[in-house]
Amino acid sequence: MDDFTPEELEQARILFARPATFVMGCAKIEQLPDPDLPEVAFAGRSNVGKSSLINGLVGMHKLARASNEPGRTREVNFFDLDGKMRLVDLPGYGWAKASKSTVKKFQDLGRDYLRGRVTLKRVYLLIDARHGLKKVDDEALDALDLAAVSYQIILTKADKLKKGEAEKVQTETLKAVSKRGAAYPAVIVTSAEKGDGMPELRAEIMRTTGVTL
Repeated sequence: MDDFTPEELEQARILFARPATFVMGCAKIEQLPDPDLPEVAFAGRSNVGKSSLINGLVGMHKLARASNEPGRTREVNFFDLDGKMRLVDLPGYGWAKASKSTVKKFQDLGRDYLRGRVTLKRVYLLIDARHGLKKVDDEALDALDLAAVSYQIILTKADKLKKGEAEKVQTETLKAVSKRGAAYPAVIVTSAEKGDGMPELRAEIMRTTGVTL
């Protein structure tokens, strides 16, 4: 994991404590907001904890809405952080209940966003720490490599593991993506529930976007 100075961690804490608001959900590529702010996007399997992570980053319970229905996020959702950057919630993948035509429609939307968004600084691919990388994640990794977008693996729900297990999954995950050209060579272990890894992720995002206070 990258090393952050106490100053960087504090600056990131202050930034993410500022107002965050829902901007819009886009079902078509033509609906995307103007690319006038740096953006970071969050992707991952359905039920990996994207909404919880986004809410945890900004210290709000209901900014991003979690759902018990897998695959409900079928739009690209944009959140504004104090007019300085946007957090983007991409449609989930890996669900079984949605029809193939529906799945393809919002997977294509996500791919179109990845390919054409000039202000996109990094995609954070969320992986459940209890399961690690699975075959269903390969398609997402391939799509990110194809789009040549910088992406970084974030392990979620680390509080569900026994002590030491998260570090093992972290090492295995980093090794698995080490040969992928677009993968950023650091894996952050997080728990939205306990707050673990969140200060480092905030600092990582602030550094990646180049946003300053």
